[in-house]
Amino acid sequence: MKMRIESDSLGEVELPDERYYGAQTQRALDHFKIAHHKFPREIIKAFGLVKKAAALTNADLNLLPPFKAEAIVAVCDEIIRGDLDQEFPLLIWQSGSGTQSNMNANEVIANRANERLGSPKGSKKPIHPNDDINLSQSSNDVFPTVMHLAALDQLQNKLLPALLDFETELASKADQFAEVYKIGRTHLMDATPMTLGQEFSEFAAEIEFCREQIADARQPLYQIALGGSAIGTGLNTHPLYADKVAATLASLTGFPLTAARNKFSALAAHDAIVHASGCLRTLATDCMKIANDVRWLGSGPRCGLSELKLPGNEPGSSIMPGKVNPTQAEALTMIVARVFGNDLTIGFAGSQGNFQLNVFKPIMIYSLLESITLLADGCRSFTEHCIRGIEPRAEVMKRYLESSLMLVTALSPSIGYDNAAKAVKAAQETQRSLRDIVVEQGYLSAEQYDAATNPEAMTRPGL
Repeated sequence: MKMRIESDSLGEVELPDERYYGAQTQRALDHFKIAHHKFPREIIKAFGLVKKAAALTNADLNLLPPFKAEAIVAVCDEIIRGDLDQEFPLLIWQSGSGTQSNMNANEVIANRANERLGSPKGSKKPIHPNDDINLSQSSNDVFPTVMHLAALDQLQNKLLPALLDFETELASKADQFAEVYKIGRTHLMDATPMTLGQEFSEFAAEIEFCREQIADARQPLYQIALGGSAIGTGLNTHPLYADKVAATLASLTGFPLTAARNKFSALAAHDAIVHASGCLRTLATDCMKIANDVRWLGSGPRCGLSELKLPGNEPGSSIMPGKVNPTQAEALTMIVARVFGNDLTIGFAGSQGNFQLNVFKPIMIYSLLESITLLADGCRSFTEHCIRGIEPRAEVMKRYLESSLMLVTALSPSIGYDNAAKAVKAAQETQRSLRDIVVEQGYLSAEQYDAATNPEAMTRPGL
């Protein structure tokens, strides 16, 4: 492999000549050989957007010559398209400010831009990675902005559409099952009747709530740290830079971005990231509830609840022929476990801002993006391969409903709570039907009992 020598403030570094990254990136590769967790493409794209916006803004403020800005913008467009992804090899385990990744971007853009202008890699002329690419910036305000852009991209373009599909399918099932009557359950015990449609309407409402909360969680992310410089004061930036670069970045992304109202907070704390993760945690709790309910209701098919027929996507056992398992529900609940762990990581990391800088930035955004991806993909898979194909086993639900002792609840207004409780006790002890006991004890006639325990009437308000 042909090698070249580049230098930084610590001296010379040897690196592969084919690479556009430079000395500081190579040092990071040498010194942070920790596991395998690399930043996803959304982070790389966000760096391209930030550096492009900075170059355009610096040129507009006459801080950067037009020919440099044009070369920088051209390379940033390559990064945004994904043409240079292989030039961003760093792991998340690095400086907690993301400095190595920021310099990775600066070096790649400078070397590629200089190549386009006829200069060799490593020359740092006419475009310098710090003086030109990083002009008006610090890693401390660049990386938080990258965090927000990547999170917004994935929330808006991946998770929210997946949740809308999930919610829509659940609502469709609620309508489809509106007249399928069944027994409700509280404390895992028999309760009063409901419809299967009402049960699915609960699921749809929970996902709707989460979708709305996640949509609202974008608002704090629209405030970006660019212009804060090293600690939030804006040192070495033009007085108009912060607002102008936010407006430029907004035009590039389509997000209504603004300069952070308090740039000290934007660097020292990442409350918007912590808040977004909290909304994902809420979604995860509902996904756990829905997935567990579905797999319990589909348990069986002969010896479980067996109220739902779940799609059989693949064989469920290597030893038990014909077995089919609720694998989509299992996958989703494992995703929930991971999201809970990521949220714990983000919450702890968010609490570790010391003085003017939080130095847990890489792990925060990596964990958040992983949670977004897992939930988006998991909800889509669960929707497509489980919810969409669910069918009711109406005959099973009818049998449970007719045998339930909790139909007595509808009798309380006419025969009183105490008599109703006595009837339930007698039916349970003698293993006879509630109807037989109520009629035998003279509380109601058979006709009165049937009228009072009409399941349709018991699934809505009424006395």
